[in-house]
Amino acid sequence: MSKDVPGPIPRLTVITLGVSDISASIAFYDALGFSRRLKATGEAVAFFDTGGPVLALFPWDQLAADAVSPDKPRPTTFRGMTLAWNCATREEVDTVLAFAVGKGAALLKPAHETDYGGYSGYFADPDGHPWEVVVAPGIEVGEDRRVHLAE
Repeated sequence: MSKDVPGPIPRLTVITLGVSDISASIAFYDALGFSRRLKATGEAVAFFDTGGPVLALFPWDQLAADAVSPDKPRPTTFRGMTLAWNCATREEVDTVLAFAVGKGAALLKPAHETDYGGYSGYFADPDGHPWEVVVAPGIEVGEDRRVHLAE
């Protein structure tokens, strides 16, 4: 006899980035304006409030070991994922890109018109994690800093 057991409620709660130099990465994300929480963890792990899922920084080799993945060789090419910083306007996209680069990010792709009617560009953090900075149709950023998707 089998009963349909309801599944758990899906949620994305934390995005953890493996970093080479946790001190430098903490300083970079602080400089971008993300608010660090649980500072009692020191430099073992760092947690930042993003207005949505938490952004965590953890030493690359320890994260690889925890995930039972090889630490070497580290990928030097695209890893199959990006982070996104959604904006309310095209001007905000330009401002965020310039701000991130001014704080030490590498500009990967200048802001440009997209084929779907948006406006986007890319920067990379000190470990090469790519961030898309974007304004896109059907995706709004509320006063609560959260992304709201059209129905």
